[in-house]
Amino acid sequence: MKTRKIGTTDLAVTEYSFGTAPLGGMYRTCPRETAMETLEAAWDSGMRFFDTAPWYGFGLAERRVGDFLRDKPSGSYVLSTKVGRLLRPVADDKVPDFGFIDPLPFETDYDYSYDGIMRSVEFSYARTGLNRLDILFVHDIGVYTHGAERNAVYLRQLLDSGLKALDALKSSGAITAYGLGVNEVPVCLDVMRAADLDCILLAGRYTLLDRTAVSELLPLCAEKKTSLVVGGVFNSGILATGAVEGAHFDYGPASPEVLEKVAAMETIAASQGVPIAAPAMQFPLQNPLVASVLLGTAKPSSLTRNMALEAHRLQPEDFAPYDAQTLVAPPLGTEAVRV
Repeated sequence: MKTRKIGTTDLAVTEYSFGTAPLGGMYRTCPRETAMETLEAAWDSGMRFFDTAPWYGFGLAERRVGDFLRDKPSGSYVLSTKVGRLLRPVADDKVPDFGFIDPLPFETDYDYSYDGIMRSVEFSYARTGLNRLDILFVHDIGVYTHGAERNAVYLRQLLDSGLKALDALKSSGAITAYGLGVNEVPVCLDVMRAADLDCILLAGRYTLLDRTAVSELLPLCAEKKTSLVVGGVFNSGILATGAVEGAHFDYGPASPEVLEKVAAMETIAASQGVPIAAPAMQFPLQNPLVASVLLGTAKPSSLTRNMALEAHRLQPEDFAPYDAQTLVAPPLGTEAVRV
């Protein structure tokens, strides 16, 4: 599989990468055996960039990806994890319900400070059983997750001291790159005005359907030489399933407007002889700012099916007909959008 560089670093990642949130039981159970088989399918497909986080199954995904990668040759893969949440053990009947099925018995506390980030890295070493982390993403900072009032506190933590921790880790060689892992554009702009980031893992905001990142974020990334890792290319499922009854967009039921736009996109895709998921997967990589497209699943068959869509190779000019059906996320307001 082809690779692309992260920012101005020497780190190269495969154009398609594997996201491990489903291995933490996101929305449905994922037995260990199935998790290992799915990781093996990702490896067999040529993926050598794996992304995880303490949040996914409250440590479960980190443990599983660490177990899988432990016997792989040194330097044969790139691993990213995230900071911003610390795990705290709780009684079995006190494990919070955030959509993970059978997670580990922990609660999460937000901490974007210097000490919080350093502690998070040490805990990730222990959970993965690995002695190397290549990329750190600051996870879910922003109004989208916290609302304006709480985010002001967390953003100040990050700008005052958290970034110093990331700089120290990169300067020491403990990591090669760092950035944000978020679902919104505004916080990317806020942080990039104060700091140079190597990369941003942006979920759902630079897709075939949602072009929120285009007007401000992409030009700033080009100016600062910041790479994008694009997650959520199916926008919570609708660009994989199409405009069917019960289709989801942005973590909730799709609106009539979104259903109409996606139905029009399906017609375009059919005229090109491909399912809508094929242009959805390939669209972000048309932009050289995009280093990798992140795909996550808890089934080997789903991973294999998605990667088979690469055989339906589209040309750059094939994406222009979709432009008329795109949308931009509305202003966030002051309340958390995703709880």
